[in-house]
Amino acid sequence: MAEPTQSKRKPGAAFMKPVQPDEKLAAVIGDEPVPRSEITRKLWDYIRANNLQDPNNKTRINADDKLRELFDGRDQVTMFEMTKYVFGHVR
Repeated sequence: MAEPTQSKRKPGAAFMKPVQPDEKLAAVIGDEPVPRSEITRKLWDYIRANNLQDPNNKTRINADDKLRELFDGRDQVTMFEMTKYVFGHVR
């Protein structure tokens, strides 16, 4: 008996709609409007390029001066908290 094929889940239109980063977020990812998924990808590129992932706990991000601006002054956030803080900086 053949198994039903599952269709890939497509991202919602709202998720793919470009959003405008504010000044603080633009300092990290640039000031062009981009979809939320692209913001996350660019943030991770920045985190890896600057070696900001905590080596002892990979789910934690150590903030440099630019990220501290996004994280409400916190020196470290989890990757789950990061999205909450960052998406407060889009219009």
